[in-house]
Amino acid sequence: MSDPKPVRRVVTGHDARGRAVIFADDSVVPAAYPGQDAAFVKVWTTATVPVDNNDPVDGRERVMALHGQGGSAIRVVDMPPGFVSPMHRTGSIDYIIILSGQLELELDDGVRTLVGPGDIVVQRGTIHRWRNPSGTEICRGVMVLTEARRYELDGVPLENVLP
Repeated sequence: MSDPKPVRRVVTGHDARGRAVIFADDSVVPAAYPGQDAAFVKVWTTATVPVDNNDPVDGRERVMALHGQGGSAIRVVDMPPGFVSPMHRTGSIDYIIILSGQLELELDDGVRTLVGPGDIVVQRGTIHRWRNPSGTEICRGVMVLTEARRYELDGVPLENVLP
């Protein structure tokens, strides 16, 4: 991808007297995720759900797997033209908000749904893949992942299928 657009992040917090302050105001350029063609910006993560707002760690600096593992994560993802993710399933509930471009959601039964700017996908721990059908346009989306209890089939939780 050529010249990815930076993502501005503004984070609030508290000072020693309990007053609201700007904790961070910075910009980050999306970077390639290991093993993927897509570029990611980790905006924030939490170690737990419910979230501990007393945690002094900058959530962007927290080391975390792709899907949250006990906490939550928000990322901006740029998927280049023709991008196709592997089929995957995580033990999380994911909210995907498309900012620009189009993205095709494919489920394991072959059903495909096209989403575009302003559309929101609620991904409830199902196996799926993402595809950018454009030959020329990057698809930029915001993905919020929160740890969830895995779906159970006949009392057995479905396993994660990680990319």
